[in-house]
Amino acid sequence: MREAPEMDSARWPGVVLLHGIARTSASLKHLERALQSAGFATLNIDYASRERPIAVLADDIHPAIARFAERDAPLHFVAHSMGGLVTRAYIAKHRPNRLGGVVMLGTPNGGSEVADLLSGSRLYRVFYGPAGLELTTALRSCAPAAVDYPVGVIAGNRFIDPVAGLFILPRPNDGRVTVQNAVLAGMTDHIVVKASHTGLPSHATVIAQTIAFLREGRFRSGTTHAAVRRSCA
Repeated sequence: MREAPEMDSARWPGVVLLHGIARTSASLKHLERALQSAGFATLNIDYASRERPIAVLADDIHPAIARFAERDAPLHFVAHSMGGLVTRAYIAKHRPNRLGGVVMLGTPNGGSEVADLLSGSRLYRVFYGPAGLELTTALRSCAPAAVDYPVGVIAGNRFIDPVAGLFILPRPNDGRVTVQNAVLAGMTDHIVVKASHTGLPSHATVIAQTIAFLREGRFRSGTTHAAVRRSCA
């Protein structure tokens, strides 16, 4: 596991950034730079997303986060895709004393129908590993319910892959996760932006809204708030 250098100021609020499955910390560099410019210290972690179950990944990242959390400042999390599930598992087991808010970008809190379709494939299982099998709707749809900390969910409603976007996933979706499956019981706020799944972390509106949530505990008005309800997530 490789960690990105953190900012020096111990007084700045900290943000842990967690990438999605089969991605690296580089996928969040644009977002990280924006957070630093906005006055946040950052820890952008690389972790073995394709090699271990989500609960084990949460343990893997704990030493680096525990060191970062020693700063005398609130600690926030911003996570893309499966990184949001790793965040939930991490907080459930290793909750920081100064936990602030969590922003999830396209996280499959209710699973993904794409994973449902592909999980029976040996190629999928080999490439995405044990965590990939935890992304199906069957395993995620009734996972432990409400969170008791501030969570902002940002979902996308544009897709690049027409096969998944048009024929596999119910609409609206971002090409990997539906807006319906991105929401989470107990979340504080949620918005829908015109972005694809992979494009969420670098989207200007997503970045601005992420910073707004970390500062104010709410997203700014003027962006679509989807009317979505789930019985479990």
